[in-house]
Amino acid sequence: MNWDQIEGRWEQVKGKVKEKWGKLTENDITRINGKREQLIGRIQERYGCTKEKAEEELKAWEQDVRW
Repeated sequence: MNWDQIEGRWEQVKGKVKEKWGKLTENDITRINGKREQLIGRIQERYGCTKEKAEEELKAWEQDVRW
């Protein structure tokens, strides 16, 4: 699934994001509002990883997410 689809379905995707990255708060997820770069930044912040690692994880998740 590409990011445009994820962003367009953010309300449905929020739960899957929370399942994958449980350290993200409800407030984080609301503020991200489907914006990819903001999600990467929050993953970095909450998990203490590099931007490259966060992007790698997100890219893998994008390919695996199913409805």
